[in-house]
Amino acid sequence: MEKAKLLSTIELPRSFTDVLYLTNRDQAPSEVKRLLKQRKLSFKKMPIDAFPQIRERLDLIGTVIIDAEDLDMSQQQKLARIIESLETENIGVILLTSRVALPVKSFSLAPSKSSFSMGGTMESVSIDELWVRVSVNLAYRKKSVGMAVKPAVPPKQVQTIAKNKLAEQLTMTGALVDNLAEQLRLAGLVQQDFLPTQLPNRDEVRWATVFLPAEWVSGDIYNIVRIDEQHIGFYVADVVGHGMPAALLTIFVKQALVMRETIKNHYYIYSPADVMKNLNVRMAAQKLSGYQFATCCYCLLNIKTLQLTFARAGHPYPILIRAGEQPQRLEIEGSLLGIFGEAEYVQESIQLQQGDKLLLYSDGLEPFISSFDDKGDFNFSKEFYEIGDFPIVEMMGKFNTLAQNRKIAPSEIDDITMVGLEIL
Repeated sequence: MEKAKLLSTIELPRSFTDVLYLTNRDQAPSEVKRLLKQRKLSFKKMPIDAFPQIRERLDLIGTVIIDAEDLDMSQQQKLARIIESLETENIGVILLTSRVALPVKSFSLAPSKSSFSMGGTMESVSIDELWVRVSVNLAYRKKSVGMAVKPAVPPKQVQTIAKNKLAEQLTMTGALVDNLAEQLRLAGLVQQDFLPTQLPNRDEVRWATVFLPAEWVSGDIYNIVRIDEQHIGFYVADVVGHGMPAALLTIFVKQALVMRETIKNHYYIYSPADVMKNLNVRMAAQKLSGYQFATCCYCLLNIKTLQLTFARAGHPYPILIRAGEQPQRLEIEGSLLGIFGEAEYVQESIQLQQGDKLLLYSDGLEPFISSFDDKGDFNFSKEFYEIGDFPIVEMMGKFNTLAQNRKIAPSEIDDITMVGLEIL
């Protein structure tokens, strides 16, 4: 009742008003009031909730300053509709979001160490810059309604202020971008230092890899490790997302994925299921922010018997290519890493033979390998069939070329990693 009574007593504009100041505070900031009086502009203060009362009188408003500091959620929703209404009428809006403790440029107009943060940006502006925006808004508004107007700030002064500020911002932004790009480039080089520098090729087996980050750094990581004279462990892991946050987590995955444990003069080789379980426990214990998780497929190859044992944690299924047969996905269950610390993992084994090829890959390569039809059935792609018979090194080169030449939308770009094994 009191609020309705207050709104009903608000004095509406009867003639052209240069500045309408919308705020739920008792007073407009003193430096703003001083500015408008010194510039001899007509202005009126009004509660934000009272705006509907003047919606039919917007032809009498020059520009609007909205003090949006400390608005609750319902008022913020109203604010969007108010701004939309003003823009429809070609009325410039200046949104003040907060007061910041920074020295201003005009000590004659605002001697205190305070300034404003404009809506839509994170920058703070001085009272002089606020005046420039008010002046430009008024000039544009009066011209649009056919009113004669002499800009309160000479055009050359406006242009000079804007040009100087833009040049300053561009210089700072350029320096920041260059510095960030260099930091990311160096981070990418450090990350690649964690990848194997030499592949454990032997007379019996041949390895090849593809590693194409979507950005300077990658959310994928792989490793191929000679555990002892008889065993090689290898994996591909994929952290959700890409860029720096994902890249940082890949380094943790690399350190936390333990293939064997040495105790005094003896060592114990962990089974793939145990490798996945232990890695999941370590990730879950970190209680990572942002609900970050990862997928992984880990394989253990006995190079004497050619028995392959593998376990999977939410990762794309490994693919077995055998001469004279259709490519086969090695399907096995396994939950994502870092979500449920108590998750259990299973493993399976398969006997490899001469000529077999095995592929581990991240989901960035799925569009090149397979697709699902209208019934939801899985099908290998034509591209995959065309290169499936090549030796493993040539096959990786073909995948590399396909990935780099394929034209896709920027939003669909993802990290691409593949590890290929061929039994010679």
